[in-house]
Amino acid sequence: MKLPIDIFVKKGPQAKARVTLGLDVGSNSIKFVKLLQDKDAFQLVSYALEEKQLDLEEVFKKIIDPKDLKRPVTISVSGAPTIMRYVSFPKMNQQELKQALKFEAQKHIPFSIAEVNLDSCILKQDLPDNKMLVLVAAVKKEPLEQKLRVFKELNLLIHFIDIDALALINAFTFNYADTDVLKGKAVALLNIGALESNLDILEDGVPRLSRDIHIGGNHFTQKLADIFGADQKAAEKMKLSPDKEKTEQINAAAENVLVHLAKELRSSFDYYESQSVSSVSKIFLSGGSSLYMSLGSILTTMLGVPVERWDPFRRIILPDSADMSQLKSVAGQFAVAVGLALRT
Repeated sequence: MKLPIDIFVKKGPQAKARVTLGLDVGSNSIKFVKLLQDKDAFQLVSYALEEKQLDLEEVFKKIIDPKDLKRPVTISVSGAPTIMRYVSFPKMNQQELKQALKFEAQKHIPFSIAEVNLDSCILKQDLPDNKMLVLVAAVKKEPLEQKLRVFKELNLLIHFIDIDALALINAFTFNYADTDVLKGKAVALLNIGALESNLDILEDGVPRLSRDIHIGGNHFTQKLADIFGADQKAAEKMKLSPDKEKTEQINAAAENVLVHLAKELRSSFDYYESQSVSSVSKIFLSGGSSLYMSLGSILTTMLGVPVERWDPFRRIILPDSADMSQLKSVAGQFAVAVGLALRT
């Protein structure tokens, strides 16, 4: 199946049969998705969400079936070691682009080219002046190798290495390809993780901007812990299941943190809009903190842009045995994991 973003070579053997595995190792939790592919359709076989612990091996044994430990899995990286740039190039084929990047990439990547794994993807061929739109993505080698060593020590086979923000694009476009939410308009994807948030802006379905923002749900949780004198676990519960009598205080604490996130979002929107005739018309929200029910309305007020949660399992075929209520309650946290499992 052709996905919008298909970068970085395989780091291990291809998965046998058509079972695909996505493993999103976040700062607070680990999300795992197992899919069964049949042509362009995917069926959910299993999923798991577990709090991150010091002993990753025990976590993996708990959430991954023993026979799946022998299957290649797709993982991702994000944050400071990664960079994504959308650049216009003269029209050329993929092989010519690969050669051109040897000379052109350093203009767009703030790291030494010798320090990174570099790849590219042609996104759009019909730009004015006989040009094309290209995603240039780089991951610093040292932190990537450190992560791979951890997985190797745990005897996990790595299939692909992706970037969180790009996995997010693939998950969203797969799930909403049969709708008009992307047609003729610009939308933002915002995935709020524990320590950072992934932002993508898509114009008519084509990615135009991707970045990581170093503000996440933990900042909000810590604010609640400080205000109410609670520990982290109690503050997290308060955020996701607020008592009615504390709602006003909780929302005030959220606004105190979200104003900084909104400032970063507005800066990104302004930059994108300075390069385009379109404006961001809607924000699609995912991530653990998307479960905080007032989040969308607060961001809408701050940014003047409607916010809507989206379902990473919308076009995934669900088994009859699936607990729909349980899946719906956690679905937003699996956006990256689903995007990883869609890589085949």
